[in-house]
Amino acid sequence: MELQTSVALVIGATGMAGLSLVEALKQPNCLGGPWKVYGAARRPPPEWFPSSIVDQFITFDAVDSADTRAKLFPIAHEVTHLFWLTFQFLENEEANITVNKAMLLNVLNVLKSSPSSRLNHVTVQTGTKHYMGPISDPVLSTQLVCHEPPFHENMPRLPYPNFYYSLEDVVASHAPSLTYSVHRASLIIGGSSRSLYNALMILTTYAAICRHVGLPFRYPGTRYTWEHFCDMTDVRVLAQQHVWAAVTPKPKNQAFNCTNGDVFTWKSVWKLLCEVCDVEFVPFDESQEFDLVELMRDKGRVWDQIVEKYGLHKTKLEEIAAYEAVQTVLHFKFQHVSSMNKSREYGFFGYSDTFESIRFWVAKLRQMKLIPSYEH
Repeated sequence: MELQTSVALVIGATGMAGLSLVEALKQPNCLGGPWKVYGAARRPPPEWFPSSIVDQFITFDAVDSADTRAKLFPIAHEVTHLFWLTFQFLENEEANITVNKAMLLNVLNVLKSSPSSRLNHVTVQTGTKHYMGPISDPVLSTQLVCHEPPFHENMPRLPYPNFYYSLEDVVASHAPSLTYSVHRASLIIGGSSRSLYNALMILTTYAAICRHVGLPFRYPGTRYTWEHFCDMTDVRVLAQQHVWAAVTPKPKNQAFNCTNGDVFTWKSVWKLLCEVCDVEFVPFDESQEFDLVELMRDKGRVWDQIVEKYGLHKTKLEEIAAYEAVQTVLHFKFQHVSSMNKSREYGFFGYSDTFESIRFWVAKLRQMKLIPSYEH
């Protein structure tokens, strides 16, 4: 039986970036296509996942080398492109390095172990923590000195442990037997209940809870972030960049920032969120500073009521929204902006209007029955 030319294994296919990538690969005009697509994740796909968009779904635990081998070896001779869009976040950065490096190595070892391995490219998704250091580490986060924005790809590594660096080193160590690309996303938005760090899911659940219990939808950040620039990454742009780097000769063995290509202030985005989430805009008031994580700590039951009332897919608040992640971003003391110049120089011109992107994904999250729709 003749093997298909382009065969993708997408690890993390049920996350917001993975889902968007699978959808992109299955478009009839996708670069490098037609693609056969294996989707993979640690848990079976949720009920909203459109299973028809993958040729086969594989459930396995990448931390477990025996399980990884058992599930992936039967397809190891087919896969030409590995797309790595999964993370585990543990209690500190050293633990993150150990687990994420082990996962990637386990998968690569199986794919490369086939006597007839066809694997030729690996894409790895990381992010701007590359330039900021381990911002979620309980100890290190208090002592970081990060790069001056706008962030660009040739900035040297920071002198802190960072699992993104480890993932880059793993794929680079396999060159020249295969090529790789690294994709450093900004704040990502998309459609999935399996992405704890989906900035839009975090903010729209906060808005829905405020609306449900009659709380004002207040901005949980500082005046600095309210007024200064930030950028965002639509998963559709990210998917486009993954595919472009995987099949185009020039971007091989390179790292690229990935943002929508524009910038925004949180003040303007907050007005838009109020409009699309049907809550009243409250001007920023420094004297009203509060802790979003604390405010949301006991709101799980409220979310259960919202899920019930609006007939949403059954989700648990603590599994769909990491409020501490957004709280960290909204307290940055620098402008969170990455340069897209290198991408353009290498021939990638994907972009998205951030405001249109937010409107699109809020509508999509409603259509997927992950956040409530309000009738007027």
